[in-house]
Amino acid sequence: MSTQLNATKYSSESFNIGTGSPASQIVDARLEARYNLFRGLGKFADLARAQAEVEGARADELGSRFQTALFTEADYFDVVAQRELTGVASERVRRAQEQLAVARARVISGAAVQTDSLQLLLELTTAQVELIRQEARLKVARYQLGRRVGSPGPVDAALLDTLAAPDLPITEEEAIAEAVRESPDAVLARANERAAAAQVRAARGSYLPRIDLFGQLSAFDDKFFPTATTRSAFGLSLSWPIWDNAVRELNVSRAATARDISRAARNDTELALQRDVVEAYEAYNAARAAADLAAKAVTVADENLRVQQQRYRAGATTIIDLITAQVSLTESEAGLVQARQATRLALSGLEAILGRRLFQQ
Repeated sequence: MSTQLNATKYSSESFNIGTGSPASQIVDARLEARYNLFRGLGKFADLARAQAEVEGARADELGSRFQTALFTEADYFDVVAQRELTGVASERVRRAQEQLAVARARVISGAAVQTDSLQLLLELTTAQVELIRQEARLKVARYQLGRRVGSPGPVDAALLDTLAAPDLPITEEEAIAEAVRESPDAVLARANERAAAAQVRAARGSYLPRIDLFGQLSAFDDKFFPTATTRSAFGLSLSWPIWDNAVRELNVSRAATARDISRAARNDTELALQRDVVEAYEAYNAARAAADLAAKAVTVADENLRVQQQRYRAGATTIIDLITAQVSLTESEAGLVQARQATRLALSGLEAILGRRLFQQ
């Protein structure tokens, strides 16, 4: 719809259609409206493309939310893990201090040589250095979590349960099928393919004629606002371009190429999803099994240290065996913490791929 107002002043009088007499000034106003009835199925193609784009935008939003959740959970779990590792390092220092006191007492009593206390002093120093480094890592992790959630300072993470991770509620095959069918990445890829296909139909529609409904209301006079004479016109117009220097052919070719690229991208996305699901699924199961074994290793290492402590006090073992048992316990505890963190991260990664939670919080 458009409007137009013209006021013309002539050097000599001319016939004025509005007044029906000669006049040196002519004023006319027009109101025009045009509505497209048919443009080669372009409207239907535009509607299909718009629907696909809306669906793709929703899938992209969901995927972005789960990616943000994945990054946030990774930082959260890092704080939890670093805090637990700090506790492990602190326990290592405490054990080294206790054993150093025992070794010094045995050296004073003549039951052990001076190198025993020196070996434990070295272990204590190493443990203290590691504790300082671990406390620094924990501090950085807390600030990173604060940054992630928009807090101006460090943010601590609430304690998480240390129960054994449960089995996943779906099989690997079900997870793959769901990811290919309903994951945000798959939905977005299919939506992009449909939008590209709709663009091909729209480009091909340019070979068909265009039909418009139009109307016009005109007013004429020799003064503003013209009201002397009014005329109206209504009708249909049909245009059918025969040749436009191959612009239509070029547009169709470009649209078809874009559709083929979108189809290949969708196929690659589905293949990538299969690979990513298997990776996350197997990572969860592997980390879960590793956590179970690490828990057993902690029990064994703790018992081994207890036995070595008793044997050392009785003079039945060397200081090297005692220190080795202490280090083994520390490594087992750290391995358990890392296995739990890996399990949580693998679960978050699988949920980010599927676009939904697998367990009720």
